[in-house]
Amino acid sequence: MIRPASPGRRIVSLVPSLTEALFSLGLEARLVGVTEWCVHPAEGVARLPRLGGTKNPDVPGILALEPDLVIANREENRPRDVRRLEEAGIPVWVTYPRTVAEGVALLREIAGLGASAERIRQVVEPVEAAMTEALCRPAPQLTRVFCPIWKEPWMAVGADTYADDLLRLCGGANVFANRGDTGLEAVGRRYPIVRDVQIEEAAPEVILLPDEPYAFGPADAAELAALPIPAARSGRIHLIDGTLVSWYGPRIGRALQSLGALLRA
Repeated sequence: MIRPASPGRRIVSLVPSLTEALFSLGLEARLVGVTEWCVHPAEGVARLPRLGGTKNPDVPGILALEPDLVIANREENRPRDVRRLEEAGIPVWVTYPRTVAEGVALLREIAGLGASAERIRQVVEPVEAAMTEALCRPAPQLTRVFCPIWKEPWMAVGADTYADDLLRLCGGANVFANRGDTGLEAVGRRYPIVRDVQIEEAAPEVILLPDEPYAFGPADAAELAALPIPAARSGRIHLIDGTLVSWYGPRIGRALQSLGALLRA
């Protein structure tokens, strides 16, 4: 996750959360293109060329903009697209934070592209302080939590992911973080497929239903509420803003506060 030795004067961002980070840090003038999934801040990204999705970026369109830096992510973007850009001589910064600490460190590295000292004080330091506070908080009894990211079939947040570390830091014990469970069907091994019976056996005390990448809604919450699990009996099935689970960057502080409140309640 080392930033290329590029001035970053013409940046294409293929990572929605880092597009938002660039705006928050006052570096939006350097952005020359983003993906269709880069939706925050809405007014800011509306003026920029949309260059396909995170999984199918418009590589010729990116090359036509002559960027001197493309920001990508190992999980969100395909290796072959990164390779095509690099073969064309474009420096690509492939990020891959798998913990909250790495996400916070990445935000400071992004600030190193040229953010002012004032923006660093306003944006980076509060996030660092929120993480420090969470790390120093007395360890409570962890709350068993299930956080799916997809349905039909259910696909859960697993181990070795940013979301798993975030849940732990917020006071949660991810019920599907155990890779050794042979009852789970691994999808890239980090996001296991689970069935209703496995959700019942895991007995989550809280279920978090994000609105991205799958848009969970009231019907999904009602379906889970019908299962014989503690979260259903106590009414602790929550529809949440999906960016709080997966967007590292300026939202980390709010994620620690909001999700921590749900898990510690």
